Amino acid sequence: MELLSIFKQALIISFFVFVMMLLVDFIDIATKGRISDLMHGGRWRQYTLASVLGSTPGCLGAFMNVTFYVHGMISFGAIVGGMIATSGDEAFVMLVEFPGTALLLFGLLFVCGLFFAVISDKVIGALGIVPCESCRESRCEHCLSDLDDGEGLGEIFRLKNMFKNISSLSFTRFLLLMLIGSFLALFFAGILGGPDWNWKRITFVGLAFCSLFIAMVSTDHYLHDHIWEHIIKKHLFRVFLWTFGALLFVHWGLSFGSLDGYIRDNMMWVLLIGALIGIVPESGPHLVFVMMYAKGLIPFSVLFTTSFVQDGHGMLPLLSYSIKDAVLIKVLNLTFGIATGGILFALGL
Repeated sequence: MELLSIFKQALIISFFVFVMMLLVDFIDIATKGRISDLMHGGRWRQYTLASVLGSTPGCLGAFMNVTFYVHGMISFGAIVGGMIATSGDEAFVMLVEFPGTALLLFGLLFVCGLFFAVISDKVIGALGIVPCESCRESRCEHCLSDLDDGEGLGEIFRLKNMFKNISSLSFTRFLLLMLIGSFLALFFAGILGGPDWNWKRITFVGLAFCSLFIAMVSTDHYLHDHIWEHIIKKHLFRVFLWTFGALLFVHWGLSFGSLDGYIRDNMMWVLLIGALIGIVPESGPHLVFVMMYAKGLIPFSVLFTTSFVQDGHGMLPLLSYSIKDAVLIKVLNLTFGIATGGILFALGL
């Protein structure tokens, strides 16, 4: 029964991540061009907007910051601040497990992003690191052209698309509708989300209907390239495996009575390990610390430190542009993260 409960919890978390990533991608397409224009206006505007983008759950905000950086639109300090504010896909999981603390954490990371963005620009000023003035366009050209033609979102998300999509149902759309429909049925039946119609269950049902609507009215290109190829194939299955593994690891450790005692006796080492794991440009390993915090095994300072250093997949596009810049960003974030987290730990937080 415990294994089944863990499996259900992993399914709920993974579904929430899927819907949130879908909505964030929708907003990203909807605001095309406007965010780029806002970047022009001084360093503090760059710092603020880069940290705001980094604070958005998932990797899209970090990817956008990398795009701005390699286009020479934001400074080195701004992208450092943006990566500090970024929590990757784990942000969605934290919103499910402890929403109040998660919002507090995101706010603190945003403030730290601003503060250390200024410091980073001063630190690397003598090194002569200058953002690239030209680079590959990493955004989806098909969607950008759709939004440039004056039609805007109407071409990608048009209500009348629903009838055409249903009459000529593609196999990919059929699988996606079955996936969302299955989750919706499980929530309605009370198998997922609990038997009571509380705010959590109502929220999940509402999110399921939102994702179902987007899946029905979006164009074949958007559904295949954005939803299926990117969100589901690159993120969803990996998030589920890491979530299930993290939950199982914490449950297994507690059942043997060894994990709790070891962590409490070596908390400073756990903080350092969390910071070092944050170097890995991957959404997943950090989930172990998220789940340990949710179970009360680690204090806020440890969760803060590993969230500070890690940035999900956000660093991957930059590695293809400049390994030197990516390494320097990680070194600065690791240094700042351990220092800040250490102060919180010393204060007993």
